[in-house]
Amino acid sequence: MRLIADLHLHSRYSRATSPDMDLSGLSRWAKLKGIGVLGTGDFTHPGWFKELAASLRPAGTGVYEYAGAYFLFTAEVAAIWNFSGRLRRVHFLLVAPGAEDAARISKELAAFGNLAADGRPTLGISGEKLVEVVRAASPEALIIPAHAWTPWWSIFGANSGFDSLEEALGSGRSEVFAIETGLSSDPPMNWRLSALDEVTLVSFSDAHSPIRLGREACVFEVPELSYAELAETLHIRDSRKFLFTVEFFPEEGKYHYDGHRTCGVVFSPEETRKHGERCPVCGKPLTVGVMHRVEELADRPPGARPPGAIPYRSLVPLQEIIAQVLEQDPDTRGVLTQYLKVVQHFGSEFAVLLDIPAPEVEREFPGLGRALEKVRKGDLRIRPGYDGVYGEIKIDLGEMPRELPLF
Repeated sequence: MRLIADLHLHSRYSRATSPDMDLSGLSRWAKLKGIGVLGTGDFTHPGWFKELAASLRPAGTGVYEYAGAYFLFTAEVAAIWNFSGRLRRVHFLLVAPGAEDAARISKELAAFGNLAADGRPTLGISGEKLVEVVRAASPEALIIPAHAWTPWWSIFGANSGFDSLEEALGSGRSEVFAIETGLSSDPPMNWRLSALDEVTLVSFSDAHSPIRLGREACVFEVPELSYAELAETLHIRDSRKFLFTVEFFPEEGKYHYDGHRTCGVVFSPEETRKHGERCPVCGKPLTVGVMHRVEELADRPPGARPPGAIPYRSLVPLQEIIAQVLEQDPDTRGVLTQYLKVVQHFGSEFAVLLDIPAPEVEREFPGLGRALEKVRKGDLRIRPGYDGVYGEIKIDLGEMPRELPLF
């Protein structure tokens, strides 16, 4: 069966998160999106874990069900430690084999920080020690460096990260076999580092609101939904089972290029080097983005692809496509209303984005099918994000009619 998985998200117990990120909201939106399994997010938070334990029903090995949606126990933690004279800040995604394992992990991590302070707790622990503690509590748990390239809070981040997994994880490196590409990076950017050839690249949404679920995801073809099946598929990178990742266009991420938000300066890595890595307006250091950092660490040219690499597909979320067709903001009520109409007609958002022929979409929703076809062909205009400012992906709609009677 084809299974779409989004394992990195946050509950309403995390800061800056929608109150709809509860089990009811997550279950409803998983069905609208066409996501087969979600992470619970935030299992380290005592309040959220209590809700999960009370409401989730076991539905297989390591899998739990609520209102027809399926979950694995997941959490994200922020690790802070000093290394080589610098303060390091790295986020890690934890995936537990079940509720009991999640409880044991939380019990051990409580010694390093206040788990009740936030759904994504900040812990005074090194990457190496984190791997040791989590593995001791749950030998089959997954530890995945999250959004691996963002300037802040990532394992390769320009501001507080490392130049290699070995440097960041020490003796724990052998226990970590996957990294999350994050919204500002995609597989081709990671393929430029030969050191990552044996590392599984995963993509998840890091959603803080239900509509953002599935903006990145992993797509599997597996005989059953179980923790062991998914963990093994990720570990061995079996392309017969791990079909592809769904990717946000990395340019749309808010740390893709270099820049200085307050001065409106945005540079490619080459332009940054020409300016001595300083803002030409105010003279302060530029915030270095993901592309710059990739260029620093890369030992291959653009376009390189290692043997056995898992394919990927870059998509524009359906809500954004509809918004551009209607010339409205994506978060308006009108766009959401039309989004729900389209999804309910075709079954799910991923069915529309991945499977339904564009002419069929066009027959039912004039204008949308043509826009979808352009997205699939990559007929887009892209403005890269920088210094906390999201980029823009514009569909080249040309002279498409704006009167959409079925909308």
